[in-house]
Amino acid sequence: MKIVYIVNTRMPNQRAHGFQIAKTCEKFAALGNEVSLLYPYRKNDLTEDIFDYYGVQRNFKTETLGSVDFILMSRFLGVLAFYLQSVWFSFALIFKKFDEDSIVYTRDIFVAFIFQVKKYETIYNVHNWSKKREIFSRLLNKEIKVVCNSEGTKRKIVENGFKRVIAVPNGVDIEEYDMTADRENIRRKLNLPVDKKIAMYVGNLYRWKGVDTLIEAARAIQDPDILFVIVGGDEDDLKTYSQKADGIKNILFAGHKQKKEIPLYLKSSNVLLLPNSAATEESVHHTSPIKMFEYMASGVPIVASDLPSVKEVLNEGNAILVTPDDPASLAEGIRKVLENQTDALAKAQHAYEDVKKYTWREYAVKIMNFLKS
Repeated sequence: MKIVYIVNTRMPNQRAHGFQIAKTCEKFAALGNEVSLLYPYRKNDLTEDIFDYYGVQRNFKTETLGSVDFILMSRFLGVLAFYLQSVWFSFALIFKKFDEDSIVYTRDIFVAFIFQVKKYETIYNVHNWSKKREIFSRLLNKEIKVVCNSEGTKRKIVENGFKRVIAVPNGVDIEEYDMTADRENIRRKLNLPVDKKIAMYVGNLYRWKGVDTLIEAARAIQDPDILFVIVGGDEDDLKTYSQKADGIKNILFAGHKQKKEIPLYLKSSNVLLLPNSAATEESVHHTSPIKMFEYMASGVPIVASDLPSVKEVLNEGNAILVTPDDPASLAEGIRKVLENQTDALAKAQHAYEDVKKYTWREYAVKIMNFLKS
């Protein structure tokens, strides 16, 4: 197949969706498809190309489309900058031609609409749902094939009349976590203390990710033998959350790390945290956290929020589930792991076995089978 993956986002970028896009292209190509990734030209402070930044194979092509970078004007235009960017990018695509047998794969509803009108086979890839998306979805023919990231998102898509829908959760390359170095040596390499128990969170510092709850759990524990390590976040986020954590001595903000470093950080910890909030529909029903699968592949015990989106994969047999938005419950879950290593490691081993069906290769295979159906 010839697949053109069209995204309206800066590439590469530090957010999880950028990695997910690159990994999808890599795995589609690894299955023998001719894959091209098309995205708008935008100012980028990241100097590495997509392949080096995300550590993916150079087995697909990339192309940028000339675009006015309205996002640079967001300080003055606010949310209007995003819509102007989308309109400009979509307008430019009206004149873009591909081979007639190409399949257009996109996360953008306007891109899906344009290429449906242009009579290309089009696949709409949906990673969350909202009232705004529900309104704009009326542009699309309900026979379009839709790939969702979770069963919660799929239910919303089906409720809105779409008939050809599949839910495919994100994944992980398990082999990246098959390393022989022990925890102590990994910590020395990362300049982390070897004499403490580390509770770690990896990911963006959005409010719905539960970082506020994590900080309050650290405040409640205040054990000098336990260090909370938060990996991720941009400069503004780090400033905001560092202020919120003021006075907490057992917390370390490690900042953003490249994807290739993440396996080492996960392996260095004693417990991994997925404290998603119940405050948004995205967190409760629509997310499929890449970090969840990476946590599972690491072999390290997991403490996670008891939410429907999380429980599509995690359960009491492979993780400790706690009440979302409850620092005391999160703190208790952390203590359970650190005080009962036998049970915690048994759950971690169960998680490792479970994640074998959530590899990036299986992710691509399921989507390709759906495209051929």
